[in-house]
Amino acid sequence: MDLRRLGSLTAALLTAAALTACSTDVVEADDAKPSTAATGSTTPSGAPGGGPDRAGLPLAEAIAQIPGAAEQREGYERDSFRHWIDEDGDSCTTRAEVLIAEAVTAPEQGARCSLTGGSWLSYYDEVEVTDARKLDIDHMVPLAEAWDSGAHAWTPERRQAYANDLGSDRALVAVTAKTNRSKSDRDPAQWMPPAGSATCTYLVDWVGTKLRWGLSADDAERTALLELAEPCTDSVVEFEPAA
Repeated sequence: MDLRRLGSLTAALLTAAALTACSTDVVEADDAKPSTAATGSTTPSGAPGGGPDRAGLPLAEAIAQIPGAAEQREGYERDSFRHWIDEDGDSCTTRAEVLIAEAVTAPEQGARCSLTGGSWLSYYDEVEVTDARKLDIDHMVPLAEAWDSGAHAWTPERRQAYANDLGSDRALVAVTAKTNRSKSDRDPAQWMPPAGSATCTYLVDWVGTKLRWGLSADDAERTALLELAEPCTDSVVEFEPAA
């Protein structure tokens, strides 16, 4: 062992012994972040927290933070949002990355990130899925809704970043194809997950995504969000603004 490190270690031990002799009441620091529980059987996830200086917002307060604006659909094309790219060059597209991250039982990865086996829980309808081909990756705020709510003014690069957002836990979510296609491009004023247990989680995820990307809400959407959020008294939204 390096003599300087040995000397430092010895000094540290002597100091610790002296402090222990002075007091036996030791308080240990806990760096773990507090958990956030939702009303119901699921936990709201939202987007990642904005760091130690940003506390989560109660759901109703978070809804109030969404900018208000009328929707603008003119010019929308799905191809305006390039998605399922392989951003880090590991042969796994965004779709595969989400499937791997959300698996309850991890799938096996083959050549070119082919996935076999594994299991997933679609929280929209509480259905267990054991075949990844039966899952869709849902954009929490659909691409058309994002366009309507502000993305029409973005650069192609920002729209691509939105469509492949792996920086947030819940901007993209693996769910049954049936529920994803039932949802289509509708907002919570028009569609909610069929499982009652999903309500608060879904609202937290939706609001967190809108705030993360600075997307707006029209009057009908805001009214629906506030009404649906009434039972979610313990739900908290945490988000980190997208770069």
